[in-house]
Amino acid sequence: MKSHRSSLKPLEGANRSLRRRLNWKGELALATAPTIVILSVFALVEVLTRQRLLFASLASSAFLIYLDPQHGTNTVRTLVISQMMAAGIGFATYMLLGSGYLSGGSAMIITIVLMILLDVMHPPAVATSLSFALKAGNENNLVLFGLAVGITTVLVGLERFALWLLAKFSLK
Repeated sequence: MKSHRSSLKPLEGANRSLRRRLNWKGELALATAPTIVILSVFALVEVLTRQRLLFASLASSAFLIYLDPQHGTNTVRTLVISQMMAAGIGFATYMLLGSGYLSGGSAMIITIVLMILLDVMHPPAVATSLSFALKAGNENNLVLFGLAVGITTVLVGLERFALWLLAKFSLK
């Protein structure tokens, strides 16, 4: 196991403890990409399934990415592994234990322990495990959730690109 926890600190080269606040135009520019991505995911979900709450945790992921796109919690690796692992664990506990507190509690505990052990700390994944454990529906929702996570990972790149653009233009 690693001696350092990369998902709990800013990425190498970030050289800061917290993200510098931008002016309101810069903050709005950073918030635009997550908003568009999540609204697109919701539109996709609406077309393909009625299980809207299964995807609510991705809105939290998008906001965390906006808040600090250079933080280790918001890397593609951390986002994909934690969210997909949580969905799978939630679905498995639903299939084994049915929908209820035992299923939800088990999914949540297993997800937290594995996020710690695998160094993929992404807090919205806890909500994902609960959502799938309490109302998983069918396997198609798990596949659709994977697609939504993929779309959300594009957000990481968009936010880092937006930060680069803002830094470039704010220096002039």
